[in-house]
Amino acid sequence: MNNHKPIIAVVGATGAQGGGLIRAILADRSQRFSARAITRDPNNPAARELARLGAEVVGADVDDAASLERAFSGAEAAFCVTFYWAHLSPKKEIAHAQNLARAAKRAAVKHVIWSTLEDTRRLLPLSDPRMPTLLEEYNVPHFDAKGSCNSIFAELGLPTTYLYTSFYWENLIYFGLGPKRGPDGTLAFTLPMGHAKLPGIAAEDIGRSAYALFLRDAATLGQSFGIAGEHLSGGEMARALSHALGEPVLYDDIAPAAFRAFAFPGADDLGNMFQFKRDFEQEFRARRDLHRSRELNPGMQTFAEWLTVNARQIPLG
Repeated sequence: MNNHKPIIAVVGATGAQGGGLIRAILADRSQRFSARAITRDPNNPAARELARLGAEVVGADVDDAASLERAFSGAEAAFCVTFYWAHLSPKKEIAHAQNLARAAKRAAVKHVIWSTLEDTRRLLPLSDPRMPTLLEEYNVPHFDAKGSCNSIFAELGLPTTYLYTSFYWENLIYFGLGPKRGPDGTLAFTLPMGHAKLPGIAAEDIGRSAYALFLRDAATLGQSFGIAGEHLSGGEMARALSHALGEPVLYDDIAPAAFRAFAFPGADDLGNMFQFKRDFEQEFRARRDLHRSRELNPGMQTFAEWLTVNARQIPLG
C-alpha cells in the first residue's frame, strides 16, 4: 500500500455501506486514495478479507471517542455511519454521532461524509394524530435520531457532505422483508405503502456513490445528496420479484397499523417509516432524484439488475 496517498478512513468497514466504499476505493484503477477500514474487531473474517484486498485495517469503537480519533489520525477524509439496528436506541445513535464528529474534528479531517436520513418531525409534528409517537419523542426513531445529528457536524464546523440513503434491497434477504409463502403456497410481498413508490438501492451502490463524492471533494462540502437506484411501488416490486423467482408474487398492501403490530423488534419503527414514505412520497422521492443519482454513480443498479444476482438469496419463509 502506498502510504503517501491520501487516506479515506471508513467507519463500519465490514458493514453494508462501509464495505461498499472500501471496495470502491480499492477498485479505482488510478488508486487515488488508500483505504483505511475501521472496524470494532480487526480479526473477524470480513476484516481480514479487506486486509487481503489491500485495505489498512484499524480497530476502533463508536462507543470510544479516543479510539476513533486514533483511527482518523492522518486521514484526509472520513466516512461516518452509525448502527441503529444493532441497539435500537436513539440516545446511543446520537452519542455515537457525537463521538464520530468530535473525533473527526480533533483529527483535523478535511472531508467528512455523514450517512444520514430525514428527521421526519420537520414534516410531521409529534402532535399530528396520523402516526403514534414512539419512545416519547420520535415518529421514526431510526430516521429522526440520525437526522437530528446533522446539526452536530454543522455546529462543529466540520467540512461535511450529507448523504441521504434509501431502502436497501438487501433488506429482503437479511431483514426478513422478502416475500413470504402463505398457507396455500402463494408468495406475498407485504408493504404498507399503498400505491406510493419506494426509493430503493443496492447497498453496494451506497459505497460507490460515497466514493464519487469524495472524488468531487470540496465541490460537495455543505451539500446534501440523496441516492436511489429506482423508485418502485409495492406492486412493481412484486412483479419484478415474480419474474426473478419464476413464480407469482402478490403485493400484500396492508395498513401501517397492521405492520406496526408485527411481532419483531422495531416493527413499530418500520411501520411508521413506511407510512412516512407513503404520506410524504413527493418530498421523500424528490430528495432522491434518479438522474442525479446516476450522474454521481453511472453504474447504479436497478431492482431487476440487483435481483438477477441476488434473488435466490431471498428466504421465502
